[in-house]
Amino acid sequence: MYTGSMATRRRFLQSAAAAVAAVGYSPSALAADFDPSSWSSVRDQFALDEGETNFATFLLSPHPKPVRDAIDRYRTALDRDAKRYLDEEEGAAENRVTSAAATYLEVRADEIALTENTTMGLALVYGGLRLRPGQEVVTTTHDFYSTHESLRLRAIRTGARVRRVRLYRDARAVSIDEVVSAVRRSVSDRTRALALTWVHSSTGVKLPIRAIADALRPVNRDRAPADRILLCVDGVHGFGVEAATPAELGSDVLITGCHKWLFGPRGTGLVWAHPAAWSAVTPTIPSFDGRAVGAWMRGQPPRLPRAAATTPGGFHSFEHRWALREAFDFRTEIGQARVEARTHELAARLKAGLREIAGVRLVTPDAPILSAGLVCFRVGSRDPADVVARLYERARIVASVTPYAARYVRFGPSIVNSPEDVDLALRTIRGLT
Repeated sequence: MYTGSMATRRRFLQSAAAAVAAVGYSPSALAADFDPSSWSSVRDQFALDEGETNFATFLLSPHPKPVRDAIDRYRTALDRDAKRYLDEEEGAAENRVTSAAATYLEVRADEIALTENTTMGLALVYGGLRLRPGQEVVTTTHDFYSTHESLRLRAIRTGARVRRVRLYRDARAVSIDEVVSAVRRSVSDRTRALALTWVHSSTGVKLPIRAIADALRPVNRDRAPADRILLCVDGVHGFGVEAATPAELGSDVLITGCHKWLFGPRGTGLVWAHPAAWSAVTPTIPSFDGRAVGAWMRGQPPRLPRAAATTPGGFHSFEHRWALREAFDFRTEIGQARVEARTHELAARLKAGLREIAGVRLVTPDAPILSAGLVCFRVGSRDPADVVARLYERARIVASVTPYAARYVRFGPSIVNSPEDVDLALRTIRGLT
């Protein structure tokens, strides 16, 4: 913390305020121009290309206006005098971010670690997970590379056993009972952690995490704390779509990036864990938390919450990290339940239209309880990359291809889209069959 004279501090803060004014930031600008009850007004907060219809914003989010303004504000102040601005702002800014995240998730701020992305969070959790000889981690064949690779590297370093299981045979016909039954069969006395993904980016299947948590409860009931199965969830394609909190999900750990469906600053993410789960994770990267650094200077071991100890230290893209608060505020102003309903409405409209197009094979389930915003499909025998290219050539529709061995066309209708966007996509797809 900067310890200069009050006059010097006052001059510095006045200088920072002048820097903010220089980029034209006004805290009241959003309130004057933004109507959170209007989806067209929500769309107007984004600087997306007006000539495109973008169904791939979930890959790496565009920044809404309050996030752009906050990034500009912080960047300008850092450019003017990074050292003193860090002295003044760093601790308070990070506290504002964790407080905003805690309010959004309805958890305690000291249960949240800040990261740069989902992959970093997965590596920190699975790489630091304490396992005794003979214990194992169970994951699934449906999970993404980042989960599989984090666990593979963990096994190389420690000899830990990792098993992959299949939770469903056919994504389109998946049921809650099929998934929960597969989980019950897969876990054993040796299982210490169950590593799952909330919404599968390969198919759009949303796992019934609450039902899985309920199924694990009797399994864990008679186990010692160090033997209980920890339910660890990669939540990135549910976070920012679904309104469920960690308590409602029933997970022990939630790992997510914030630059997808939340439309947070690029290069931001977080890990939430229940205190009992945090106690099973050993930090990997030194924290720059003042309590840890101070203890080091005194020659003492650090004493701080495990989430803070797990938050990687070093310098970051501070202007992005600190603007995460505005992303949570923006989403809260719109309403989490409204965002969930809107996203499901658009996804349902898209799926209903795709079902009626001859030659299209829908992969994602219809039921909202088993799907979120992602919609995956094939168009006849055409290569998915060719379909994505033709969509852009014909109507400037932006879509993506699933980055897996089984490849599908993938759409992600979100709050920047409208029913008319979906109808345009359906007409264009129909013209490709």
